[in-house]
Amino acid sequence: MDKLRGELIDIIEWLDDSRDTMVWRFPRYQNEIKMGAKLVVRESQTAVFVNEGKIADVFPPGTYTLETRNLPILSTLKGWKYGFNSPFKAEVYFVNTRQFTDMKWGTQNPVILRDAEFGVVRVRAFGAFAARVVDASRLLRELVGTDPQFRTEEVQEYLRQLMVGRLGGALATAGVPLLDLAAHQDAIGRRLAAVLTEELAEVGIAIPKFVIENVSVPPEVEQALDKRTSMGAVGDLDRYTRFQAANAMEAAANNPGGEAGAGIGLGMGMAMGQQMARTMGGGAATQPAPAQPAPAQPAAAEPPPLPDQAQWYVGVGGQRQGPYDLSGLAEQANAGALAADTLVWRAGMAQWQPAGQVPELAPVLASVPPPLPPQ
Repeated sequence: MDKLRGELIDIIEWLDDSRDTMVWRFPRYQNEIKMGAKLVVRESQTAVFVNEGKIADVFPPGTYTLETRNLPILSTLKGWKYGFNSPFKAEVYFVNTRQFTDMKWGTQNPVILRDAEFGVVRVRAFGAFAARVVDASRLLRELVGTDPQFRTEEVQEYLRQLMVGRLGGALATAGVPLLDLAAHQDAIGRRLAAVLTEELAEVGIAIPKFVIENVSVPPEVEQALDKRTSMGAVGDLDRYTRFQAANAMEAAANNPGGEAGAGIGLGMGMAMGQQMARTMGGGAATQPAPAQPAPAQPAAAEPPPLPDQAQWYVGVGGQRQGPYDLSGLAEQANAGALAADTLVWRAGMAQWQPAGQVPELAPVLASVPPPLPPQ
């Protein structure tokens, strides 16, 4: 059946139903192609005739009749100029010359760079690129060989390794700080595309587009960048401190009895005191120190002041009365307003207590005379 089909089919063409085939060999029984067959080469294709392992003729897009005038090299090899019309043996390879854009690249290991601001930094990068065949003859000689169907996956890993190997040099020679890499990714990508195209010229492949999607740094460097960004957003630290102190004082005023308000007020007071000391420090450094006062003359010996007496409150008839000192309590006791069961309180006591249970008031209650006997 293959032999019969080879004798009847006179059209040689390739309709690509895939998106990743770069080279496809036209199947023909025993590679016999009849004289006068039609060759159809579509746009984004190139047809290459291989005779006995050697490239004989290359056809760009168009429709051709395989005869002596269209095959000058192959005709010389096969002796067609003498009028031979029998089938000749040759291989026809269709080469896809469109751009292959679904190709990815990325760094498996970090690339070490020297940055003027951060020192030695390890970066990772990934992106995409487009590849195109620009010289079908070189591609067949260097990469395809006799492969009947050459796909992008067979060359993608080689291209990825080549790109990663050139990425470090491109980033190092770009002279761009780490923080400005995002703004120069397009320029670096164009430079890498030109370098890779020049290097891949020997295999007939060009890199028309090289895209750097992202350049990332280790987590510790990202944390340092986040802190620096936060500091930049704050701006003037002195003004920010005063603003925070004002907010904290306002919050403490709204909650005067809370421990948090007291702690915040204390902390803000210390911060404001330090700020005032720093503000006044510059002026104080330029002014002469005040003269030391003369030592004071010893004063005449005087007795120390009497200690403060405790102030007591008395609960009478559900009303709080006072404050009283001990002498005042004695007067209340003599007047009958203070008894052993009367509730009293002073600073330091947890709650109101009967006067008879307070040891300090025992002398006061003892000074009260007993009631008169009945007449």
